[in-house]
Amino acid sequence: MPATSIDRFEIRLSGLGGQGILTLGRILGQALALEHGYHVAQTQSYGPEARGGASRADVVVSSRPISYPKPVNLDLLVALSQEACNLYYRDLKAEGLLLVDADMVPQPPTNRFCALPFTALAREKLGNAQAMNIVCLGALVHVLPMLSLKAVKATLPAVLPPKIVELNLKAVELGHARAKKQYPDIAKQWTFSSPTTTASMP
Repeated sequence: MPATSIDRFEIRLSGLGGQGILTLGRILGQALALEHGYHVAQTQSYGPEARGGASRADVVVSSRPISYPKPVNLDLLVALSQEACNLYYRDLKAEGLLLVDADMVPQPPTNRFCALPFTALAREKLGNAQAMNIVCLGALVHVLPMLSLKAVKATLPAVLPPKIVELNLKAVELGHARAKKQYPDIAKQWTFSSPTTTASMP
């Protein structure tokens, strides 16, 4: 039984092909389902250009069986490119949370958002910009009270090739620590009351 009861919580992870959006969605969904016991529906989409084209992964989470697997009113939008932010911001509910890569999204469409430098952290602290998706995942561990660091660490080896697991364990810890430092109270601001989930921006 999940520790936090959730009627329905909708997450969209978005960016460009090559940023690891689909891998991010897979790890997030697997951790929530297999490690925490939630019902999870995950769908994904990417443009015909593949690398460099639009990419997204949607994750719907609930404590109960999910009747409709696709998101209709996002609680959380993660945008790792300006294009994705512009395209999907309209799907975020008024009280939802927008989380962006501070360098990749220089012009958020609203003044109500949270920004962390996922790409810069991965490049400067880990020496590998491609780990930015897992740095983002670490931030989500802090942002989402239903997701634990232990569950994500247990899921990484099941999804990623063995040779990059160690790097990504460091990446998830890096993202978690940075989000905790910059937005210490953000996880406390979610309200999982039925039928609407809301968040207040810090």
